[in-house]
This record gives sequence, C-alpha cells and structure tokens, in this order.
Amino acid sequence: MSPTLASAPGSCCFSGVKHTGTPIGRIEDLGGIQTYISDPPASATTQKVILFLSDIWGSLFINNQLIQDYFASCGYLVLGPDYFFGDAVPNHPPERDLETWLANALKPAVDAFPAWLEDVKAKYGTDKTKYCAVGYCFGAPFVMDLCSDRSVVAGALAHPTFIDESHFEKLDGPLLLSCAEEDHLFPLASRRRAEDILVARKCTYYFQVFSGVKHGFAVRGNPDVEMERWAKEESARGIVEWFDRFTV
Repeated sequence: MSPTLASAPGSCCFSGVKHTGTPIGRIEDLGGIQTYISDPPASATTQKVILFLSDIWGSLFINNQLIQDYFASCGYLVLGPDYFFGDAVPNHPPERDLETWLANALKPAVDAFPAWLEDVKAKYGTDKTKYCAVGYCFGAPFVMDLCSDRSVVAGALAHPTFIDESHFEKLDGPLLLSCAEEDHLFPLASRRRAEDILVARKCTYYFQVFSGVKHGFAVRGNPDVEMERWAKEESARGIVEWFDRFTV
C-alpha cells in the first residue's frame, strides 16, 4: 500500500458556513448523474471546460454552485456532477452516522464517474476543447487520476482527502494545491512529502498555503471573518488563473 498523504474526510468536513446568493446555473442529467451546469458569458470565444469535483456537500450545495458560477463568469463552461445521487451531506440530519454514509458513498461515485466523463466529452468535446479539473476534499483523487492519464490540461486541489504517494508518483500534468495552514487531514509533513515527490519528478506545480484557515476553507469558510473570506476568494482566483495558463 502506498503511504497516505491526505486521509479520508473527517468530522471537520461535516460542518461549515452556508453562504447566500442566487445560483444562475441549471441542472441536467449527464451520464446518469444530475449535473450542475454553469455557462460562460456569451462573449466567450474559446471552449474551455472545468470539471468541478465537489466535497462531500455535493455540487448542488449552494456554496459549490456559487463557486461554479464564479468559474463560469471567468470564461469556462463548468460541469459539477452530483456523484452522491441526491444523498450529499446537506440532506442528512446532524444526528445521522455520517461516517457510515461516507463509507458507502465512495464506490458508487467512483463507479459512476467514467460514464459521466464519457457523456461530457460526447456532448461538449471538440478537437479544440480544453478540459481542466478541480477537486475539493472528496473530489481530489478524481483530479489526480485525470491529471495522470492526461484527460485534462491542468488540475487543482483544495484541502484534499483520499490521496496517497502513488497519486503524485503517477502525476503527468500541471497541478495546483490550495492548502490550509491547519489541516489535520493533509498536514504539513504530508504537504512537504508531496512537494518532495513533485520536485524529484520535475512536475509542473504550484502550492497556495493560507494561514489562519482550516480544512474546508475554500468552500465553507465564514465570509464574515476577513481572513477566511479572503482565503476562499483568493483560492478561487488562483485556480482560475492557473487554468488560464494552460487553456490559451
């Protein structure tokens, strides 16, 4: 077994601040999965797609919808599969055994993803389409796999989980990591080990590390706390600018 660098989602993943706003995307079935779709401005002239692989709150959670809308406003078609099939964390009462839920959620998501991706490419792909992928928490290993087989031109992770050394040893595409200073699921030692592997393999990579925030900041940070709001917004800006480098 490859040594674990980012462990499975924990109790910190089941809490956070719900944001306010009005999502502007739509929901359609793609490959058997309800998918949040946010379109770029009509003025967009290139076909750039972001695959949005969400945390355990799901792509249909308002915080994630608003992030997807932001990415779309920057010129990307954004596609966020609800690989929890309507059973993401927001749909459960706090007293439910969420650890058991998580243990049962991973395999169906992994099994359904290939058909979803195939449908995405069939519907939106052209010889000029450039795909990027961002994974928050639960979505991180999907992105690592996409970067390893060159299905995307660039990837990004925010406070990842379910990652081991082999993911970095197989990496074959540009990767941004948006990290919290305090993250017991992807702690400092793991972050430095990941960097060691990336350096040794001469990968193209970029680390963002935000002080004063914890795991989950990029999705569920408190907008009333200046440090958390800035880190969340800067994380999203940095991810867009990273993808812009590889989609020109």
